[in-house]
Amino acid sequence: MLIGRDNIHAHLPHVTISDQHSSSRNSIMIQLSVNGESRSIAPGANLARLLEDLSLTGKRVAVERNGEIVPRSRYAETLLANGDQLEIVVAVGGG
Repeated sequence: MLIGRDNIHAHLPHVTISDQHSSSRNSIMIQLSVNGESRSIAPGANLARLLEDLSLTGKRVAVERNGEIVPRSRYAETLLANGDQLEIVVAVGGG
């Protein structure tokens, strides 16, 4: 079963994503939209990091960035930028 965009908020933790490993605490955060919800993330973060921060690593997800599907094989190389619009759909098994 797929959880659509409207229902995904109940399944994603509400967090402000920050780079805890960053040596510069004064870096300016970039703003993203994830399933219509504003979030902040440190500059230089990639899609794999976002999914990790959302506790979605290893789960069956589909990600759309600015209207284009991102293949799973490109999550680590897909850097996030200010103003990115992301849609994340999580596949949930069950009957």
